[in-house]
Amino acid sequence: MTPIPSRTEHYRTMRFNRMEIAGSLGDLGTLLPLTMGMILVNDLSAVGTFFAIGLFYLLAGYYFKIPVAVQPMKVIAAYAIATGMTAQQVSSSTLLICIFMAIIGLTGAITHIGRLIPKSVVRGVQLATGVLLMNQGIHFILGTSASQQATGLAEPFFRLQHIGPVPVGFLLGIVGFFITLALLNSKRFPAAIILISLGLLAGFCFGDYENLIKIQPGIYLPQILPYGFPSSIDLSFALFALVLPQIPMTLGNAVVAATELSKEYFPGAAERVSYRSMTLSMAFASGLCFLLGGIPLCHGAGGLAAHYRFGARTHGSNIVIGTLFIMMAIFLGPHAIALLHLLPMAILGVLLLFAGVQLGMSIIDIEERADLFVLLIMLGLTLVLNLAWAFVAGVLLAHALRSGKLHI
Repeated sequence: MTPIPSRTEHYRTMRFNRMEIAGSLGDLGTLLPLTMGMILVNDLSAVGTFFAIGLFYLLAGYYFKIPVAVQPMKVIAAYAIATGMTAQQVSSSTLLICIFMAIIGLTGAITHIGRLIPKSVVRGVQLATGVLLMNQGIHFILGTSASQQATGLAEPFFRLQHIGPVPVGFLLGIVGFFITLALLNSKRFPAAIILISLGLLAGFCFGDYENLIKIQPGIYLPQILPYGFPSSIDLSFALFALVLPQIPMTLGNAVVAATELSKEYFPGAAERVSYRSMTLSMAFASGLCFLLGGIPLCHGAGGLAAHYRFGARTHGSNIVIGTLFIMMAIFLGPHAIALLHLLPMAILGVLLLFAGVQLGMSIIDIEERADLFVLLIMLGLTLVLNLAWAFVAGVLLAHALRSGKLHI
């Protein structure tokens, strides 16, 4: 009689089925807009960026043996895009992040830091991140995100903007939402595969073909240190403008929240996931991106929720998406951007919306009034300021409430 595999063995067995493929696509709503923005606005290497993303996906999946998210560092990405920073300044921030993460990882300091972060703060980070993802997803569907407003078009790379009086992006978003909702738990027709297929079909029907004609397949390899070694001026600027604002969010979301969520989603199988291993993993990724001229990368609770929501249950999903990015880097190089323009912003918005809901629902186990108070304060601060400030305030508030001197 064949023994029934345990839940741990079930997760560790790498699979390549429809659900793993669908789950691998779940985080494109976060990954693609920021990645493409930094390539186009900050002049970062498309080849180096896509190659680093793909390789990090592969290596993280191989080491952790569970689905692992790979995302741009959002504070750095958002500020760099908004201010049009140079590639050298972004590269400087990547080097500094690598050094910082390596120090707190190798010394074990991150373990002590993690112990100081209460569960209510972890849930606060997850809730706030989930709401941010939902908010951005709705903006993408409505055509009101910053990048869409900058071009004046809801679908910047589409020839057709309206079908009658209805914006084509809004129509795609509504149709995509209900298709995803109907297929969310379907194994026969995985929601993410159907949604991305719908988006690509719309891109081929309504997209701008001029850029597609210019695509030149070939063999493209990333350069080593394409921007040279950063100057002291760039390093100083990056430290204060990019790195220091990014660190609290990285510790709260990409280390603590992502670690805890991994253990919740994959009990017993996530034994290699710890504050220290996640920190060193991101230190390695930052070093890799610095060498190849890529964007700063991290793990993230939101990305993990997206992969899991759309079906990823083994590290086979990492192999799928990692291979896809490496193939785009090597065979399409800088022309991969033109291919990705086929995906409507509204479809990426639907992915973000469902990923945000999945992450936000992680607070369901919070019952104490004081913990809920911390959650809501962190959410409010995130919406008004940013997640980094909310994280710091949440830690201080949670410990103040634990002291017994304050009552809610």
